[in-house]
Amino acid sequence: MDPLEPPYPRLLVDPYEPVFRFYEAVLPDLTGCTLARGNAASGYASWDTSDGRTALALFTRAAMVAALGEDRVPGGGASLVIHVATRDALDAAVSLCAKAGGTVAAPARDLPQWGPGMRAAHVLDPAGNLVELQTY
Repeated sequence: MDPLEPPYPRLLVDPYEPVFRFYEAVLPDLTGCTLARGNAASGYASWDTSDGRTALALFTRAAMVAALGEDRVPGGGASLVIHVATRDALDAAVSLCAKAGGTVAAPARDLPQWGPGMRAAHVLDPAGNLVELQTY
């Protein structure tokens, strides 16, 4: 069986609205992805690439728990990686994330042990999900 399209990350979040506002403020500028479905009150939203593929979706954790039961929904967080082109773009991305309601967990720093030329910053979205902003 051939897959229909590549998988994409879906974050189960509560509270939904501030997380939605964070990604709506950050994703278009950092990735070019645009909001395809949902809004700040819908409980589900997704952002697509220019070719129409979903890049990220948000869904309320409470809705998933209602559908599956608390014992079936993992409590662990998720991680999202956003690659940016340059060091200046990385600094701007960190600033954008903080302005949109994110919390800087670790400022931009060189991480050569992760890869040659690697520089990254880590931000928590309003639900505590880890976002790694990186450049090489």
